[in-house]
Amino acid sequence: MLDESVIRAALATVKYPGFSRDIVSFGLVKSITIENGLVEVFLSFATRDPKVPEQIHREARTVLGSLPGVCDVRISFDLKEPPAAPKPGAEAVTSRIPGVKHILAVASGKGGVGKSTVSANLAVALASTGRRVGLCDCDLYGPSMALMFGTDEEPRADQEDRIIPVHRHGIQLMSMGLLVQDDSAVIVRGPLATRYIQQLLRQVAWDDLDYLILDLPPGTGDIQLTIVQTVALDGALIVTTPQEVALIDARKAAAMFSKVNVAVLGMIENMSYFVCPNDGNRYPIFGSGGGAREAKRLGVPLLAEIPIDIPTREGGDGGSPIALTPPAESLASTVFHELAVQVDARFVGR
Repeated sequence: MLDESVIRAALATVKYPGFSRDIVSFGLVKSITIENGLVEVFLSFATRDPKVPEQIHREARTVLGSLPGVCDVRISFDLKEPPAAPKPGAEAVTSRIPGVKHILAVASGKGGVGKSTVSANLAVALASTGRRVGLCDCDLYGPSMALMFGTDEEPRADQEDRIIPVHRHGIQLMSMGLLVQDDSAVIVRGPLATRYIQQLLRQVAWDDLDYLILDLPPGTGDIQLTIVQTVALDGALIVTTPQEVALIDARKAAAMFSKVNVAVLGMIENMSYFVCPNDGNRYPIFGSGGGAREAKRLGVPLLAEIPIDIPTREGGDGGSPIALTPPAESLASTVFHELAVQVDARFVGR
């Protein structure tokens, strides 16, 4: 029998172009009417790319037209204007994100220093204190939070067309990695990339958060500039490793925040040392003191020196951040929980 549930089930096989999510779970289907074999579908979403509605129209007509009892298909669209990207050189106009008290950016000047590891474990450690914490993976090109939190759950949409974040390990999580297939590349740049990141931040139904942690991509490109120019950040944490090649780029990240009057809360030195399980001695594999010297130069505290160890790597790969381990059982977990206490202390009573 031809009814709305049959139509919705068919439309659920139509993917939004470039994503693994379908147009039904994205909440794009606003109404369906069926009369004498004529099926009419009304869709509403935001895009400036004319190829998107064209592809959806073509695929939806194909799947609906193949259903028994369907004589004709009519599909109409309400295409809304997506958020505008800030123009290069435009004066920054920042605003809060609904449902969020404090917004913290975790940044680095270069990739590979463990910024996402710090973001994930800081979020978990803050949540363990009773704070309500969200984590937004702002790296469109190499999102890693879905893996680090061990989930491939697809976010759903609420009645207001906002994306409902995935809940994992007590964290409200949003990442492009939850919206695209594992082997799909997000091939966007410039204004389109900035619009995507604005949607990840502002079209998500963040639920009464004390902290929203933004795991920024490495460097100081379009996405980072969009965030610092449009989001009212309460502070930034700069992640580095001890060696000079990482510190050079960390300075660039700190300079970016300084230019837009965002306070750098402190430096975090990751992979600071390795504790040998055989002799218990600390070995500074990547050098020593670099983070402390750079923090002093910037006039900010060195908030943490995080050891490099196998359990931290295994936790990230296995979807269970090391901060979930009781601090008494892990030195790295202890450091992350101490970091969370320091960060939280900056905002108590605010």
